[in-house]
Amino acid sequence: MNKYNEEAAQPILKELKDWTFNDNGIEKKFVFKNFSKALGFIVQLGLLAEKQNHHPELFNVYNKVDIRLSTHDANGLTDKDFDLAKAIEKLL
Repeated sequence: MNKYNEEAAQPILKELKDWTFNDNGIEKKFVFKNFSKALGFIVQLGLLAEKQNHHPELFNVYNKVDIRLSTHDANGLTDKDFDLAKAIEKLL
């Protein structure tokens, strides 16, 4: 499993709107119209993550959802994280 450092991740991050590298993972903050929209997004994301067997770290307050992706068994950023981030973008 290939691991990415910040430098190696940059070309792929350019393809992902507003995702940033942080502490051996990638993160993005989402803002929705209200709590219901944020929760609906989280549910869709949960189903997607379960299909990929790759589960993000999620934090939600009202209409805001923060996502962090890092492959814990690899102790860093891998293709699994980028694949899930690309799939998350398609939910919007």
